[in-house]
Amino acid sequence: MSGQDWRRLLSLREAGVYYALALLIAALAGIAASRGLPAYISGQNLGNIAYQASLVGIMGVAMTVMLITGAFDLSVASVAALAAAVLIALAGQVGFPAAAVAALCTAGAIGLLNGAIVQFVGINAFIVTLGTLTAVRGLVLILTDGRSLMVERPEVLTQMLAFESGRVSAFWLLLVIGAALLGYALARRRVSSAVGSVVLFGCAAFAGRDFTLAAPVIYLALFTALVGFVLRFTVVGRRVYAVGGNAEAARLSGINVNAYRIGAFVLSSVAAGFAGILFACRLGAINPTALQGAELTVIAAAILGGTSLFGGAGSVVKTVVGALLLFTLTNGFNILNLGANYQGLIEGVVVVAAAAIYTVGAGRARRTKGVSA
Repeated sequence: MSGQDWRRLLSLREAGVYYALALLIAALAGIAASRGLPAYISGQNLGNIAYQASLVGIMGVAMTVMLITGAFDLSVASVAALAAAVLIALAGQVGFPAAAVAALCTAGAIGLLNGAIVQFVGINAFIVTLGTLTAVRGLVLILTDGRSLMVERPEVLTQMLAFESGRVSAFWLLLVIGAALLGYALARRRVSSAVGSVVLFGCAAFAGRDFTLAAPVIYLALFTALVGFVLRFTVVGRRVYAVGGNAEAARLSGINVNAYRIGAFVLSSVAAGFAGILFACRLGAINPTALQGAELTVIAAAILGGTSLFGGAGSVVKTVVGALLLFTLTNGFNILNLGANYQGLIEGVVVVAAAAIYTVGAGRARRTKGVSA
């Protein structure tokens, strides 16, 4: 790898979100130590942050695919709430598995409707999903009759809690993923992948054999790995980027642009539906205002990860790191008692600053490319 490649790999645009997360954790650890609080950097606390970020991370991964194709989806939180309401309403009658399938099908149908309206009617995705956000929230109110719903059958509730609250040993999982990443790095001579494997081995050694992660974190890791693999190593992934980069050129090259964009809408809604299922399983209940406003956090995570709002660029791994960054802020405010009144202000400033860094970095890259040409 040349010096220029290293500079690009370590630049703010490419690695800024990793720097930000590391600096934030270090700063919070320093503040905790200075106040005599328990160690901030502990397996339990970092696992809690990952658990808190898991639902937004799952929706954020699918949102990244959506943004890469050049579209937009504001309805994800409402779709997640509707899926949760469907699950709670049906679980006591048909059982948890069947109710979960019904919730996912409902979510997928909304994504299909969004995609069809955007692609075949020609209405802007922002307007369509803004309308869907309101309409689906209305469906939640109708389904719940404006009150909280809960699962009353103990055996069903036990199944739901087991699906969401089960814990998995993370030590061996980190070792397996690290070994696979190292093998890929050696085969393809990718230094960045080798660095990632070393980080995973270090995390496994730090956490120890007794360290466990909640099931939603595992679901997030598997979903991120699957989507990341498809985007990076398959024809489908290359076509997704092509559709977002230049839809007309993609169409002329034989790519079915409508199918890929509609597929992105369906993926976004199904992922939101799965997040809604996890949310319902976590509480065993749902209220009409559940997850309200979460769509902004999902989009903020994607922006922090450097996903372009104009399509053609994005990384699901960086989006997950962006979600971890946001929830590390929240976790820090809660643990250090820094004042919740300032939380929204600081999170907003962080998002705007990240967008500015990526925009400036992209502008400089274009100017440098133009000069070298």
